[in-house]
Amino acid sequence: MGAYVPTVVFFDPVTEDLDIPVISQHAVRLARAGVAGITTQGSNGEAVHLTHSERRTVTRVTRSALDAAGFSTLPIIVGCGAQSTRETIELCHEALESGGDYALVLPPSYYKPFLSTDALIQFFTDVATASPIPILIYNYPGAVSGTDLDSDAIISLANHPNIVGCKLTCGNTGKLLRIAEATGAWSPCSSSSLSASPSSSPTSSTQKFMCLGGSADFTLQALIAGGSGTISGLGNIAPKACARLIDLYASGQIQEARKLQAVVARGDWAAIRGGIIGTKAALQTFFGYGGYARRPLPRWGKGEVREIVEAFEELVELEKSL
Repeated sequence: MGAYVPTVVFFDPVTEDLDIPVISQHAVRLARAGVAGITTQGSNGEAVHLTHSERRTVTRVTRSALDAAGFSTLPIIVGCGAQSTRETIELCHEALESGGDYALVLPPSYYKPFLSTDALIQFFTDVATASPIPILIYNYPGAVSGTDLDSDAIISLANHPNIVGCKLTCGNTGKLLRIAEATGAWSPCSSSSLSASPSSSPTSSTQKFMCLGGSADFTLQALIAGGSGTISGLGNIAPKACARLIDLYASGQIQEARKLQAVVARGDWAAIRGGIIGTKAALQTFFGYGGYARRPLPRWGKGEVREIVEAFEELVELEKSL
C-alpha cells in the first residue's frame, strides 16, 4: 500500500533505442505484484540518459500498458528534475501530457555555491506554483553534489498546496520523523494515499502529505518513524517483498516485518553496491530481461555479474515464494 517503484528503463542491446515492449512488460509485472505506484524518470530510470522526447515516451508507454492491463488507477510519479526552474516546469507539463499524475523534483545543484537554502525554497515554490500536477520533493544528496535539504526547509515547503510529499534518499530517519510529525503525514494504517485520480483538484486539502523513504533497507524504520512507505529501486527486483513488508507493518505483525526487513536489507545492499548496472544484470539473470545501461555506463563481465547475482539470490528466492 506504500511501496512505490522507480522503474528501470530498457534499451535495445545493440542500438540503445528504447525497448518499448519490455518497458511495458516490466510496468505490468510491478503492478501485478501489488505495488502502490510507479515512478518513471528516476535515478533507476536513467533520466539523465534520456532526451525530453524519450522521457515523454517512457511515461506514455507505461501509462498505456498499465491501463491496458486493468491498472488505470495506479499512479505514476514522474521524475522532473532539471537545473533551471524553467526546464523543471516544462518537464512537469510534459509529465502531465504523457499520463503522469505527480512530479518528483530534485533540487538544482550545478551552481551549488550560489544556491542557499532560501534559493532552493524559492525554486520549489516557483515550480510547485507553476506545475499542473502535484510535486514531491526528492532529497538525494548523492545525485546533487551533496545538497541535503533539512527538515525545516521541507516542513516549510509542505505548506504549499501543490507540494504533497517528499522522498528521502538521504536515509535520515530522524529527519523523516520530524517531517512526518510536523505534516501529519499519511501512514500505512490511514485510508488515503497518492492516487491516479485525486478526488478534487491536485491541490486538494484532503491530500495528506506523503513522507517516503528512498531506500528499501530502512522501510520498517521509516514506517515506525511515521513515514508513508518507500520509493525504492529494489522494487524492480522484489516488488512483492517490498509491498509485503509494508502490509505486515500495517497489520501489526511487527516481528514478521522485522524478519522480512532483514532479508530486504541484505538484498538492498546488493542493489546499492551494483547500482543500475547490477539491477539490470539481476533482472536479466532471474527474470529473463534487463539488458544494459546506456553508455557511458560500462557493460559488466561474467565475473562481476556472477558476484552481484549471488548477492541477490536470497531475496529473489523469497520473492518467488510470495
